[in-house]
Amino acid sequence: MDRKKRENDVPEEPAAVRGPDERAGEEGAERERALRVRELLNQGARLLSSRRPGEAAAVLEEAYLLAPEDVAVAINLGGAYVMQGKFSKAVPVLEAASEREPDNSMVWVNLAAAYLGRLELSSREMQDKAIAAFERALLVDPRTPNVNYNLGLIYKERGELERAAAHFWRALEINPGDRDARYWLDRIQRAQRPADAGDEGASGEPDAPAERCDE
Repeated sequence: MDRKKRENDVPEEPAAVRGPDERAGEEGAERERALRVRELLNQGARLLSSRRPGEAAAVLEEAYLLAPEDVAVAINLGGAYVMQGKFSKAVPVLEAASEREPDNSMVWVNLAAAYLGRLELSSREMQDKAIAAFERALLVDPRTPNVNYNLGLIYKERGELERAAAHFWRALEINPGDRDARYWLDRIQRAQRPADAGDEGASGEPDAPAERCDE
């Protein structure tokens, strides 16, 4: 076998080796990026707590561009969109986050809220998606706040009162001071009792509490 190097053979390219200065520069840039993301995330969270979702979204969008893989950023950005009623913008952000951290209950809660939108306007298909996401949150943490309450509202809207009552009961087991869950449970129990002339024409009830999809 001829082991002589042929004239047309091309030598292999040498492996590139980064010098210490280059590595240090990259590490420094990564630290700066991470610090900037944390700063923006904290600022966005404060704005959300102050019920200023529009301002929060602007801040969190910058963080998301820097770190689209950061699930905490995605949860807060999705929540900001939901609070503004921008449900279609929230869905892809939160779906991606659910793939990265499927065991994060808050991802599923916010994704359910994005799917659901306004309950009275939501389609059966989107309600089904919201139910599935809320149920995933309960699989991760059976005591996730507000999930049973919101499931109760969906089933009440559908006229499935027994299932609604079961979720309102569970909401009260988790938080006995949940006045909204108590309100709806009492309404359902009254509706399921035989008609009583004394209840007819009752008035002066407080406004019905709404879903808590943005909390």
